[in-house]
Amino acid sequence: MTEVRRDPLAIGLGALVCGAGLGGATITLAQLLVKLLQGRLDPDRYRDAAGDPLLAGLLAGVAVAGMFGWRRSRPLENLWQSGVIGVLSTVGALLVGFLAAVADRLLGSPGLIVWGVLSALIGTAASRWAIAGATAGDEGGVMGDGS
Repeated sequence: MTEVRRDPLAIGLGALVCGAGLGGATITLAQLLVKLLQGRLDPDRYRDAAGDPLLAGLLAGVAVAGMFGWRRSRPLENLWQSGVIGVLSTVGALLVGFLAAVADRLLGSPGLIVWGVLSALIGTAASRWAIAGATAGDEGGVMGDGS
């Protein structure tokens, strides 16, 4: 019988960065949507057109970050660690979202788009890293068993 060997560091860090990256990309997308709405609408009509897309995007980004941080860290056997990773993912997503405003100030809309795409790519790569850490021993025999 083969023993499944997991890499808890890859699972934990991968889940954390996955949640922060994908949640930050969601917040950045909301900022881009707000920028587009502000450019097309009069300031007086902006509030009438949408409730508050920035707040909705912020809440969606926090939800995405918590969900992915929690979900990707489930192979860890400690429920407390999965919860902490989910919470830290939301904090990371907020930081990524706030730094998107800096990218917008410095580089404008192209910088905001690049920041969002980069956040999504890093989140996706970290998700793959967490999945690979959870299935590290599933590809074949355990090291040293001669198979």
